[in-house]
Amino acid sequence: MPQPNPSSIDQRDIPRAPYILVVDDEPDIRQLVQEILEDEGYEVDVAENGEVARQAHRARRADLVLLDIWMPDVDGITLLKEWSEVDGLPMPVIMMSGHGTVETAVEATRLGAYDFIEKPLSLAKLLLTIEHALEADKLNRENQGLRRHSYTLEEPLGKSATMQRLREQIKRVAEHDSWVLMSSEPGCDISVAARYLHRHSLHRDRPFIEVNVGSLSGDNSAHELFGSEEQGKVHYGLLEQANGGTLLLHDIADMDNVTQGKLYSALESGSFQRIGANTPVELQVRIIAATHQDLTAMVDKGRLRKDLFFLLNVVPIQIPALREHVEDVPEILNFFTNLYVEHEKLPYRKFSTGAQNRLRNYHWPGNVRELMNLVQRLLIAGDGSEISLEEVEVALGSGRPEAGSKTSVFGINFDLPLREAREQFERDYLEHQLRQAGGSVGKVAKIVGLERTHLYRKLRSLGIDPKQLVSE
Repeated sequence: MPQPNPSSIDQRDIPRAPYILVVDDEPDIRQLVQEILEDEGYEVDVAENGEVARQAHRARRADLVLLDIWMPDVDGITLLKEWSEVDGLPMPVIMMSGHGTVETAVEATRLGAYDFIEKPLSLAKLLLTIEHALEADKLNRENQGLRRHSYTLEEPLGKSATMQRLREQIKRVAEHDSWVLMSSEPGCDISVAARYLHRHSLHRDRPFIEVNVGSLSGDNSAHELFGSEEQGKVHYGLLEQANGGTLLLHDIADMDNVTQGKLYSALESGSFQRIGANTPVELQVRIIAATHQDLTAMVDKGRLRKDLFFLLNVVPIQIPALREHVEDVPEILNFFTNLYVEHEKLPYRKFSTGAQNRLRNYHWPGNVRELMNLVQRLLIAGDGSEISLEEVEVALGSGRPEAGSKTSVFGINFDLPLREAREQFERDYLEHQLRQAGGSVGKVAKIVGLERTHLYRKLRSLGIDPKQLVSE
């Protein structure tokens, strides 16, 4: 079985310090700032002019750049423009100048600079600004990932022995940097388990990057993973954005075979090259591969490379289906009820004892995602302070409403205007089809008889994110 090189494992076991690039044409300032930052535990590189800064930018993505404005060859504002042209600034930049003007500071801020510090430098202020910039960048990246979810969890829910064992297993695995293969049925929140693992690892302060492989087009997947260089402009790919931290790859078998080969080579060797570049980039990242599929079957069918499967399957973690810990259902019901009441301002409704017992004995084919949707639907569609057993039966499709009931077998509120009721049905219908199709918009377009572009517009209008449905 292929395994990562022992030397690369040793390197990954050491948490990588934030890497800071100091760009300034004054040798005394470069040396002083480098020494101070290295004493603070940062990894530091220096550049004496704009061209050297360009080379350093191409060679490796910095976590933060200290950038002088006035330099003899290329000024800092020009570099700032160049670096922000591709995907926006890929890292926080703090501008430094002894002759700055208000107009210069405004222009730097417009281009995305985090802050503007005047010379002579106050080292105390500089260190505090760097700390704040790195923390703000970390929070921004986390929020970008969390915005793909309609809720956030600190850990997998449940006090049952099954879920306690899962959390303990994840924490044990987190102490080491082995690559992890997480498996589950659709609707189990793999993302929560992966983030829980990252938060308990040595690299908890480094990036956590999440991507659904199925969302990457075949022609574009290598570009998105490995990045690219063209005419001096650098696009940092997901592997480089996650360097020093964790990269969560959903549905690895959806990756085209050529990109699978490149990914295997990168992970096995510990380095890769951006598309269009010749210089290798060192790779220090924990890979968590997540899947709802039988990857052994995918290997047999030729959809997943055997060597990549063995490389990723160092530590397997199985996320339990909800039916395996139904004793946690009342707690999870309560959690999502409170969440929707607090964050979506829905009216609070309590599940009756009969309703809770029915849901404890339900088989939950859609797992936690199905439970979450059920809670939201019952809070929106029903009235009264208590959710009855009858309402639950109707929402599950196993009962029919009495005459005069406001809820159909599909959970639609009959008092809604036609447009809103139709939207509610379309949302439930399309979410169901997407789950059945593993998040493939192309497959759903064929099933429902819509042109793909029209279906994408429909999903956006209904607030449905295919990535979210299949990543949990």
